[in-house]
Amino acid sequence: MRRVPVVPTLLVALAAAVMVALGLWQLLERKPQKEALLAQLAANPGKPPIAFPRFPDDALLFRRASAFCLQPVGYERAGAGAAGFRVIALCRTGAEGPGLRVQIGTTRDAKTATTWRGGEVRGWIAHAPDARPLIATVMAPRARELMLVSDSPAPGLAANTPPDPSSVPNNHLAYAVQWFLFAAVAVVVYVVALRRRGDGRVTPHDPPR
Repeated sequence: MRRVPVVPTLLVALAAAVMVALGLWQLLERKPQKEALLAQLAANPGKPPIAFPRFPDDALLFRRASAFCLQPVGYERAGAGAAGFRVIALCRTGAEGPGLRVQIGTTRDAKTATTWRGGEVRGWIAHAPDARPLIATVMAPRARELMLVSDSPAPGLAANTPPDPSSVPNNHLAYAVQWFLFAAVAVVVYVVALRRRGDGRVTPHDPPR
């Protein structure tokens, strides 16, 4: 009977312990935090309107707000599912700091032009589209930019669908289960490898003894 190798066993045990700790963190800390945030977001549409925030704050998502667009300096389009495209105006506000993005309506024609020239806008606070690739959002996370989804469409565009708090996912239970499964798989694979080693069996890729 062969001795259990100390260093590989310690490494596998450490890796499994880290995975279990990450699963517990997702389950016991991140999940309750997300549930509290979701409860707050669900209540936001019924709260009194506020001025559109100058800086990102996810706690204000879905709340009604107002802003003033002095002048649109450009437009961009983003996918809107069955509605086609969202038309987003990049506004000059005259204030220091970041400008303002306003979703002024939707269209099924990507070439649709609008004559909207700005002014007071009322609507809901939502996340602006993030054009960064997924790997960039993971490697360099940052607060997502907010925009104002207008409750009145610009001329030539269809009305926006109000942002829905139920669209915010709560995946932390799934993340916890994944980490626990990763830990279990690592332990099982290592135990199987030890048993094969103890039986003296080798695979075609094992070095000769």
